[in-house]
Amino acid sequence: MNSIMQITPYRHNGMWVFDDTKAGLSKEPFVSGIDIMIDYLTSNIYNAESGFNLLFSKSEFPDFDVKIELLMEEFGGNWYICNDYKITGWLCPALFCYFDKAPETIYVKAIEIK
Repeated sequence: MNSIMQITPYRHNGMWVFDDTKAGLSKEPFVSGIDIMIDYLTSNIYNAESGFNLLFSKSEFPDFDVKIELLMEEFGGNWYICNDYKITGWLCPALFCYFDKAPETIYVKAIEIK
């Protein structure tokens, strides 16, 4: 398993979604606060709605943008808080396509696709 993983979220029907054929995910939505975190995270990325690269890891890496911290499990997913944005958000069970268990901290970086 890679230490730093990457997906390419984009807007579809007004929602942030992503595809990952290796994980069997198509138009997997970000909901319940994670979508708002992405709005903040991409506010300086030109045309992010068409797609941007999202790097994430349970280990800190150089130049990460924000970190989210585990609050609790609910509905098979997990609630995280982003103290930088003062927002909580829920990551659905698709999280387990990338991690064996919910990480205590997830480090995130958004990168413009050029």
